[in-house]
Amino acid sequence: MKPPKNDETDLDSEAARRALDYYLNPNPPRPTQENRIWTLHEGVTKDQAQEHAIALLRCAAATAQETATHQHGSQRELTFALMHMMDMARALLEHNRSVGSGS
Repeated sequence: MKPPKNDETDLDSEAARRALDYYLNPNPPRPTQENRIWTLHEGVTKDQAQEHAIALLRCAAATAQETATHQHGSQRELTFALMHMMDMARALLEHNRSVGSGS
């Protein structure tokens, strides 16, 4: 059983966490060439990067579709919209690849 909360002396834990985060955890600096979260290995070609991006988009769209099948209402529609945008981005990359190769 939780002890009764004294509104005059007890801090709301969520408000306290937000206040501490604001003062103790400043926003991280924007990524630069020196502090990126991840980078491509040296020697990765544009075509290899594009192929990998297409594969990542395919996996992300499949994940979104599977997730949407278990949702209802606006959450389902939002997830299907996300899947559609990923499919469009993948189609653009695939089109760019086929145009670039002369196919």
